[in-house]
Amino acid sequence: MSIIKEMTVDKLKVKVYSSRDEMGKGAAADVTNKIKELLAEKDEINMLFAAAPSQNEFIASLLADKDIDWTKINAFHMDEYIGLSDDAPQRFGNFLKERIFSKVPFKSVHYINGGAKDVDAECERYTQLLKQNPIDIVCMGIGENGHIAFNDPHVAFFDDEKWVKVVDLDMKCRTQQVNDGCFANIDEVPTHAITLTIPALVAAEYAYCIVPAPTKAEAVKNTVEGPITEDCPASILRKHDNAILYTDPDSAKHIL
Repeated sequence: MSIIKEMTVDKLKVKVYSSRDEMGKGAAADVTNKIKELLAEKDEINMLFAAAPSQNEFIASLLADKDIDWTKINAFHMDEYIGLSDDAPQRFGNFLKERIFSKVPFKSVHYINGGAKDVDAECERYTQLLKQNPIDIVCMGIGENGHIAFNDPHVAFFDDEKWVKVVDLDMKCRTQQVNDGCFANIDEVPTHAITLTIPALVAAEYAYCIVPAPTKAEAVKNTVEGPITEDCPASILRKHDNAILYTDPDSAKHIL
């Protein structure tokens, strides 16, 4: 794997790879090694996944390793739109089902139901699942506005009392979904979602954050070089004991 720069900012390790593909391979290699290390110590582990095109290279490389014992891994995901049809390809559960959840034999897969009639009850159900199954590894991205999961700056709280909640999505976040090719236009993008909160995300023992593309350059700069603030929710990763940020030359152009 071709790393062109490495550094540590506060507690956050930052790796810049020579290409987006190399970034995905590098992140997958680190996650694979951690999975095997943890499974040598315990019978099963819990993993939390992000659903976004930024994760494609990482997920593909992760699946290429045939030595991972997926039957000992419980899978979770970090957010879900409210209001999309059950079969909508944009639903994050469907995105992950297509790319990884249906590809390997997980011990269990726990979906957030964005179509639940009682969304508060759904938030509580998923909260209890997370508390009963502490996350060992979170594989995540960063949004153009610095969000992690759907914790956009205006709803991001480092000390949030909730672990799962309903949020409204800001315009920059919704526009990103169009930029990523997930929706044809802004009118199709839902206005609300269920998300794991920042305390739930950073409770994971190990955090691997995969962030390619020029559209993420500003968010990467703010995460790495800006203040640790809810104005850039991802900046909290600099306080995590075991977090690594993976970038490519496009996303890292302001920190090279």
